[in-house]
Amino acid sequence: MTPFEVTRGDGPVVLGVPHSGTFVPEDIWKRLTPIGRKLADTDWHVDRLYTGLLSGVTMVRANFHRYVIDANRDPEGVSLYPGQNTTTLCPTTDFDGRPIYLEGEAPDDGEIEARRLAWHAPYHAALRSELERARERHGVAILYDCHSIRSAVPYLFEGTLPDFNTGTNGGTTCAPEIERAVFERTESASGLTAVLNGRFKGGWTTRHYGRPEEGFHAIQMELAQKTHLASEDTPFDYDANKAHRLRSHLRDILEALAALAPTLARKARQDPGSAS
Repeated sequence: MTPFEVTRGDGPVVLGVPHSGTFVPEDIWKRLTPIGRKLADTDWHVDRLYTGLLSGVTMVRANFHRYVIDANRDPEGVSLYPGQNTTTLCPTTDFDGRPIYLEGEAPDDGEIEARRLAWHAPYHAALRSELERARERHGVAILYDCHSIRSAVPYLFEGTLPDFNTGTNGGTTCAPEIERAVFERTESASGLTAVLNGRFKGGWTTRHYGRPEEGFHAIQMELAQKTHLASEDTPFDYDANKAHRLRSHLRDILEALAALAPTLARKARQDPGSAS
């Protein structure tokens, strides 16, 4: 199993999909608890949800499961949300705080580093390469990081999550035009709810690559899984009817981002500091 797969397009928008993969190597799988083997914290079907929405888009998808190593965590192990419950670079609990490894089988520091080199680093090398290629061609690159999560996860947040959760780390990871275009479209989506920089403000990927002053814009979308799954529990089936309605909104978002790229590139050429 290769760490990632790339579907390459010639446009300015790059989709990052770090958490839809389900591959777990056998030597790790046999050490997981029955709870761990459920793989419940997968971003189920997110790659399918976004496929075919935008002509020329590039998708970089991690094939490995986040229990192997989390491709959206700081490789140095720094917490995304200090003081709040979250999972680590190599998670040892699920989103409900329950152990995913049999007793004594959690990875040590040496194994975590080996996993980083084998899985995390290649995925990000591919993502970085595609972003650089897009910026070279268009003057800017727009990373849209694709995620989903159960609507209610008491260990991580109170209450019920809105349907659309847009994250820009407080507006620092992209031009304001990008943030505004995405949030306006989610906020106006009939029958759906939205928030900007709520519980999910953008993970490590968004914060790491979002350097608008250099022409790299990044934004994260965390979708509540009730928007496209038949059930947020086993077997986590894709609901084609729900997904069809959601995809129309996602298509509108991605098309708006692609349409913004020439304006952002022109502004950057005229005034290099204006991209931020």
